Amino acid sequence: MKTTTQDSGSKGSKLGAILRVTSGNFLEQFDFFLFGFYATYISQTFFPATSDFASLMMTFAVFGSGFLMRPLGAIVLGAYIDKVGRRKGLIVTLSIMAAGTVLIALVPGYASIGVAAPVLVLMGRLLQGFSAGAEMGGVSVYLAEIATPGRRGFYTSWQSASQQVAIVLAAALGYTINASMEAAEVAAWGWRIPFFIGCVIIPFIFIIRRSLQETDAFKARTHHPSANEVFRSMRDNWRTVLAGGLLASMTTTTFYLITVYTPTFGRTVLNLSTTDSLVVTLFVGLSNFIWLPIGGTLSDRIGRRPLLLAISLLCLFTAYPAMHWLAAAASFERLLAVLLYFSFFFGIYNGAMVAALTEVMPQNVRVVGFSLAFSLATAVFGGFTPAVSTLLVQATGDKASPAYWLMFAAFCGFTATTILYRRQKAVTVNA
Repeated sequence: MKTTTQDSGSKGSKLGAILRVTSGNFLEQFDFFLFGFYATYISQTFFPATSDFASLMMTFAVFGSGFLMRPLGAIVLGAYIDKVGRRKGLIVTLSIMAAGTVLIALVPGYASIGVAAPVLVLMGRLLQGFSAGAEMGGVSVYLAEIATPGRRGFYTSWQSASQQVAIVLAAALGYTINASMEAAEVAAWGWRIPFFIGCVIIPFIFIIRRSLQETDAFKARTHHPSANEVFRSMRDNWRTVLAGGLLASMTTTTFYLITVYTPTFGRTVLNLSTTDSLVVTLFVGLSNFIWLPIGGTLSDRIGRRPLLLAISLLCLFTAYPAMHWLAAAASFERLLAVLLYFSFFFGIYNGAMVAALTEVMPQNVRVVGFSLAFSLATAVFGGFTPAVSTLLVQATGDKASPAYWLMFAAFCGFTATTILYRRQKAVTVNA
C-alpha cells in the first residue's frame, strides 16, 4: 500500500508536510510586512497629499482595505477548499496571492502614471486580501488534520511560526538596504528591492506546494458540502463564527502592532532611527518564532482555555503601563523590551488560539468557518491597527495611546474565550 506524506507517521514526513503547507503563509506575511515597514516611502511614491500625516493615513487605509476583502475570500475560497480539498484549494490561494504581490512590486509611481498608480496598488492589496482570507484557515486546518494525537496545538502553531521567518527575513533585508544605500535612494527606488525578491521567491513556493499531499481526514469524508450547504452552516453557526472572530482579535491586533506598525511607530512617533526599528522588528520575529510552539505545546498539556484567559488578562492590565514607560523616555532598549514583552503575549496566546479555533468549528465546514472568523478579526482589528494607532496618537497626543487598542482586543479575547468554552461545555453535557 502506498503511503502519503502525512500518514507515514515519520518525523521527516511530518516536517516536510509542515514546510510545504506553510510556504504560502511565508509569502503572505513577507509582502504584508514590507508594505507596513515601507509605508512612509510607499505614501510618498503612490499617495502624495498636502501633509505627511494625510499621505500616511491613505497608505494605511489601502493597507487595511486588503483585510476588508478577507471575509469575502474566506467564504468563497474557504468553501472551495472544504469542497475540493486542502491541496487544490491552497494552490489556488497561492496563485491569487502571487498575482497581487507581483502587481504591487511593478506598479510605477504617481509621478509616472498619475492616479492609476494608487488604483493599481489598491487592486494588488485587494487580491492579496481575498487570497489571505482562506490561506491561513486552510493551512491551520491542514496542520490540525495531520497532527499526531495530543499535539494539535504544537502542530497548528507552525502556521504563524512560518510567518515569523518572513518577518525576520524582511527585516534583515530592510536593514541591509538601509545600511548600504543613501536615504534618498531608498525613498526613490531602494524600497522596491525586497518586493522584487518576493517575486523571485514565488516560483519556488509553487514547486514546494505542488508536492503537498491531501490530508487523510479530508479523504476519509464521504460528503463534501455544496455552496448552499456551506452558507446554511455559516448561518446556523454565526454565533460561533462571531465569537471566534473576537477570540482571534487579540492575536491579530498584537501581531500587527509589534511587526507591521513598529517601524513606522519607531520612526515617526518615538523619533528613533530606521535601523533601531528594523533591529527591534528582527528580534520580535525571532521571539515570536520561539514563543509560538511553546504556547501550542502548553495548550496541549494544560488546555487552551487557561492560557487564553491568563494572557488576555495580563495584556489588559499591563499593556498601557508598558507603553507609557516606553513613551516617557523612548530608546532602542525600551522599545525592544516592550515589544518583546508583547511578543510573549502574542506567541503564547496565538499558540493556543489557532488550535482552539479549529476545534470549535463544525468539521464539514472547518476551513470556511475558521477563515471567516479569523478574517473578520483581521479586517476589524489587525489590518487597521496601524491606521487606528496613528489616529490615536494624532488625536490624543499620547504616544502610548496605541495600547488602548490592544487592551480593547484583549478584553474581546477574554470575553470570547469565556463564551466559547461555556458553550462547548454545555454541548458536551447535553450530548
